Amino acid sequence: MGLIFERDDDDNDVVLVPPANFSMVEDGIFRSALPQPPNFPFLETLNLRSIIYLCLEPYPQENMEFLRAHNIKLFQFGIEGKTEPSVSILKDTIMEALKVLIDVRNHPVLIHCKRGKHRTGCLVGCFRKLQNWCLGSVFEEYQHFAGVKSRINDLKFIEAFDVSCLRQCLYSIIYQYHGYGSNKRRLLYREDNIQKQIKSN
Repeated sequence: MGLIFERDDDDNDVVLVPPANFSMVEDGIFRSALPQPPNFPFLETLNLRSIIYLCLEPYPQENMEFLRAHNIKLFQFGIEGKTEPSVSILKDTIMEALKVLIDVRNHPVLIHCKRGKHRTGCLVGCFRKLQNWCLGSVFEEYQHFAGVKSRINDLKFIEAFDVSCLRQCLYSIIYQYHGYGSNKRRLLYREDNIQKQIKSN
């Protein structure tokens, strides 16, 4: 995605610069590399509620100040970037991150690691399996963002990731159609449904 121009109150063109590797994953879900200060005006247009950060390093101070100023919640799930994490650790971490990702109360949400390629690609790839994407399409999307630095171990992890485990862990979540006239399938907490039923009774 290239530069975006927006007019301010004085009819001047304001250049909005998306973070590297920025893309929309699904309605209310975005992905990118680590946002830099020049990207902050663009992020403001997304009206984010939360960010899923997949690095071990502390979140940059400038970014933290931006989050505080816009009441954006940070969810950090540290995954080693330079060395391959153990499969069990990676599986547990991705599982926890997915729980945050599919909760629509955290949307709009931005997923990112440092470059928006490998760790972000693994999380999105597992999310696609939850959406019942075919494996070929999942791999194609991962490789589109990873480019020549595509990691075979990431692809093996995505292929082996068992989404049925996530469904069992999140037995309280059900698929529902959500939105006005929208046929897009969304995930909502059953407890929200129960509260609505109690109120209606």
